[in-house]
Amino acid sequence: MLVKRRFGGAVVAVALGLSVAACGTRTGHADVADMPESLAADGTSIVVGDAAAHRTVRLYEDPRCPACEEFETTGAGPELQKLTLSGTVQVRYTLASFLDGKLGGNGSKKAVNALRAALEEGKFVEYHQVLYANQPEEAVDGFTDEVLLKLASRVEGLRGTDFDSAVRTMKYQAFVDASERVFQNSIADGTPTMVIDGVPLPELQAGMILFGEGYLTRYIKESAG
Repeated sequence: MLVKRRFGGAVVAVALGLSVAACGTRTGHADVADMPESLAADGTSIVVGDAAAHRTVRLYEDPRCPACEEFETTGAGPELQKLTLSGTVQVRYTLASFLDGKLGGNGSKKAVNALRAALEEGKFVEYHQVLYANQPEEAVDGFTDEVLLKLASRVEGLRGTDFDSAVRTMKYQAFVDASERVFQNSIADGTPTMVIDGVPLPELQAGMILFGEGYLTRYIKESAG
């Protein structure tokens, strides 16, 4: 597999020493459409959630990465969303596109550009969900303009002249390139990579936290300073 790092079932089976039970969360936002989202001050990452959240999660993802799709759909992604909805964490997404260079094509770059365009419309979170739920096979450069626009039609209020034009013209190419540079210069050696309050996940526990049920919530609670 061409992702720099992926955790499979064997790694998930490593003992974490954490309880599966999730801690309670408080109500923050009714649904994903209600969550704050913005471009970070550095212009290279997308911020989702409350500024007053107790914990900050940095998440490195590539839209073509199957391990990222696993994280977002059946791993800890839904759990992270609940934590963000509750106001417990704020998430900062760094969107990489390194798989284009390894697999050929430009689907990652097109998807990152489209996600940035969705942010401009206040629809990043919803579109991000749709893209991972409908990710093409890794070896297929499936995120074409037409596919990205078709998937955008599933997000109410996203399609329009500005969004469609931004997708077709790669309006946010500078953001795509800057985000990839941040990824390449970061501590991440693959995707998905998670850093909490500036601290990487423990290497032997990372697979369980990212892909095991209930462990992320417990880890965030128990690792609080």
